[in-house]
Amino acid sequence: MRPESEAELAAMIRGASGPLTPVGGGTRLAPGEGQGVRLATAGLSGVILYEPAALTLVARAGTPLSEIEAALAAEGQRLAFEPPRFTRSTIGGVIAANASGPRRVKDGAARDSALGVRFVDGRGEVIQSGGRVMKNVTGYDLVKLMAGSRGRLGVLTEVSLKTQPIPPASATLALPGLGAAAAIPALTAALTGPWDVTGAGWLPGHGALIRIEGLAGSVARRAESLAARLGAWGGVTRRDDDPWRLLDPNIPECGAAPRSRDLWRITCRPSEAALLLERLPEPLSLDWGGGLIRVALPAGETPDLTGTRAIATRLTGATPLSLPPMAPAVAALNDGLRARFDPRGLFTGAF
Repeated sequence: MRPESEAELAAMIRGASGPLTPVGGGTRLAPGEGQGVRLATAGLSGVILYEPAALTLVARAGTPLSEIEAALAAEGQRLAFEPPRFTRSTIGGVIAANASGPRRVKDGAARDSALGVRFVDGRGEVIQSGGRVMKNVTGYDLVKLMAGSRGRLGVLTEVSLKTQPIPPASATLALPGLGAAAAIPALTAALTGPWDVTGAGWLPGHGALIRIEGLAGSVARRAESLAARLGAWGGVTRRDDDPWRLLDPNIPECGAAPRSRDLWRITCRPSEAALLLERLPEPLSLDWGGGLIRVALPAGETPDLTGTRAIATRLTGATPLSLPPMAPAVAALNDGLRARFDPRGLFTGAF
């Protein structure tokens, strides 16, 4: 089903008798998701308000991410959290998945740029929270709850975001001789120093990558100082291209998982990354200073997370996604939220 208005969407939800899956571009469906009737938000599209001087943008949830980025770029602005650029991504899907890129290490995740949300809950009621409030629900930070909820609490119809000026200068330093595990100390040193790093990752064939952004003079001075510090881990080069797009798992050059293997996303403390990497084949990429590992494993194999607080999510594969059990307190909180916002248990999660 494809509603063309928020009122039509609310009516569809009120009349539903079985599972519903909210879908934006359908680019982030995990294995096993997408059960029941799909509610496509593509009909809820368009930028409602954009005030460059106020660094604020409001858009309907089905608006393509590419359209929003083009509008921002025309004004010399961007989304601070650098969302992965899947071909059919919508801004609602980005927020629902809390999808965040390399710049998360400095400017936070998608939820940190969200000012407000508007959505339809499982009762078919329209709720708005945060920026441009019309109706709120006391006691809940709904903006943060909806970011990362994957459509399990309601269907996003509108999001309000803060934007960011594009800095005039950028520099990427690389240590091409470092393997994944050896890159962790270098990335940690860059992130914990005074260089205001906006990206810290690793790619096979490229080595460790560290990005600095800002005013030209400041970038030049910080890059020189950081290069001297990174010299302890080998030869440092300055990249003139933009390797950061290769950290996007949808980019073929990143080395997408072969069909015979499953793609896994592991989030962990960077201090745990070296231990995890000892148990894994060479990863497809590292991001967030080692806090995000993407790796391809043989079908049916799961990563060994013993002794860490890491969380692994399988992104591809034939069998349904199986997540580890929640802690009792977290499960109780999750059940309470679902009972409040989706009492009939309609939403299976999506985007």
